Amino acid sequence: MNITCVGGGPGGLWFAIAATIADPTHQVTVLERRPPDTTYGWGIVYWDDLLAGVRRVDPATARELAAGSVRWAGQRVVIQDRRPVHLGGSGYSLGRHRLIDILVRRARSLGVRIEFEHDVADLAATSGADLVVLSDGANSRLRRSRAEDFGTQERAGRNKHIWLGARVPFPDFTFAFEKTEAGWLWFHAYRFARDASTVIVECTEDTWRRLGLDTMDDDTCRKELARIFARHLDGAALEGGSEAGTSWATFSTMTNERWHADDAVLLGDCAHTSHFSIGSGTKLALQDAAALGTAVASTSPRDLPAALQRYQEARLPVVRALQRDAARSAAWFEHVDDNIALAPLAFGYALRTRRDAPEPVGSAPRRSSLDYRLHRATQWRVGRVARRAAAATRQAAVGRQGG
Repeated sequence: MNITCVGGGPGGLWFAIAATIADPTHQVTVLERRPPDTTYGWGIVYWDDLLAGVRRVDPATARELAAGSVRWAGQRVVIQDRRPVHLGGSGYSLGRHRLIDILVRRARSLGVRIEFEHDVADLAATSGADLVVLSDGANSRLRRSRAEDFGTQERAGRNKHIWLGARVPFPDFTFAFEKTEAGWLWFHAYRFARDASTVIVECTEDTWRRLGLDTMDDDTCRKELARIFARHLDGAALEGGSEAGTSWATFSTMTNERWHADDAVLLGDCAHTSHFSIGSGTKLALQDAAALGTAVASTSPRDLPAALQRYQEARLPVVRALQRDAARSAAWFEHVDDNIALAPLAFGYALRTRRDAPEPVGSAPRRSSLDYRLHRATQWRVGRVARRAAAATRQAAVGRQGG
């Protein structure tokens, strides 16, 4: 088949790789509106399940991802100048530019044609393709032009957030909270290179307006945020960028009732979004891509509708479950001003378990639970060492299964 993929982000590029490996007779073209060697954002975060999934499709790409990633071995919560609360957990992070470079090189080595600076304003421009994969993000103009066909729905969240970067090598995935006269602000931060970290600042819209962040220019805003979080940033500056995604936004959760219409199919953020606080956007996009590549392998244009329906039926339940988790996580952060009245240890536990069935806002966790006792134990170094050893054993098992 002749396949055109609109959007050269991680999902679109991984689909091109997966589809070509699954069926080398496909002729896949990726059209990306950006120039070469450019992308938005700082770094992505992921876990062993993503790496195992990539390894099952293409071990060569998995090796490059693993070699280029930074491993973080824990999470911590820091409330102003109080002692950090440790949450356990481990994962990986990788610069978005590096991720795109790895995928572009691998796709081209397999014979995929990639055209940069190729903006597709209308689906009519792809009329020569048997299948058009829309992987051009949550703000896809092409999907929105056919929103009725796909049954698109969007629901806006309540908080404001901004993606920034800092030359601070956070050793753990860090949640830092600071109180101002206007309310609480916090950031989610993780290192993705030797001396660089992603820093996502979040707050309620009321705090955002009362601090005047809604009217500040970009430079003034970053300086003010760096001042507020100075103790957590070791005095380093916060960096923005000229690319999209580095301005204040309200997160919108997007769903589509139907993922395909005629010869067009949705993938990744173009099909669904989940709140950034659970860090699963890239994972879902790559999983979609692998599933779609499998679904269309050895498929003729005549059989495409059935193949695309199999893809939707395989992925939709997984995505919807993760979106429910993400909605609980987003709602928890919308109530930080209430929850932070808890003692730091209880607050950290509430943050770690925010995706579970929620406790009433501001209520302390059940301290008799085994999980909470383990949480207390990991506040000491010996407990963290034991927890990391157990996590390493599980990760090694996942690696062997994926190998």
